[in-house]
Amino acid sequence: MFRTILTSGAVAGLISVAPMLAYLALAEPDMDHSSPLLGYTIMLVALSAIFVGVKSYRDTALGGVIKFVPALLMGLGISVVAGLIYVVGWEIYMAATHYTFAEAYGESMVGAARAKGASPQEIEALAAQMAAFAEQYRNPLFRLPMTFVEIFPVGVVVSLISAALLRNSRFLPARARTA
Repeated sequence: MFRTILTSGAVAGLISVAPMLAYLALAEPDMDHSSPLLGYTIMLVALSAIFVGVKSYRDTALGGVIKFVPALLMGLGISVVAGLIYVVGWEIYMAATHYTFAEAYGESMVGAARAKGASPQEIEALAAQMAAFAEQYRNPLFRLPMTFVEIFPVGVVVSLISAALLRNSRFLPARARTA
C-alpha cells in the first residue's frame, strides 16, 4: 500500500507541478498567469491519480474489495505526497521568479479594482491589504502551509468520492485475467 501511495502521489504531484514549470520556461515575462479555474482544473486532473491508485490497489492487492476507511486513508496519503511535491514545485517556481509573486498578485488585484471603478479609499485599503499579504508571504512558515492548503482540500474531496465509489466491489470491477 505504501508503494502505491508514493507512486500515485508522485504522479499527481508531478502532473500538478508540470504546468507551473512549463509556464516558467515558456511564458513571456509580462504575461498574466493567474487563472484559478485553470489551476484547480489541473489539480483535479492530477489528483485523479487518487482514484487510479486506490482502484489499482483494490483490484491487485485486495482481490477487488476495499472498505471505505482504508480507501479514504489511502487517498489522503496520496494527497499528502502530491501536496508536498506541489509545495516543492511552487518553491522552485518562486525561486526562479525571484519571489515576486505576492507583489505581482497585489498589483493585479489593485489594477482590477481600479478597472472596476473602485473609489480611491477602496483602492488605498486594498493596496495596504496586498502589501501586508506580500510581507506575510515572504515568510516560508506562512507560505509553505498556505501552498499546501491550495491542493490538499481538492485531494480530500477526490479521496472521499473515490472511497465512496470504490468500496462497492461492483463499481468498475477487477477484470479476470485470462491465460
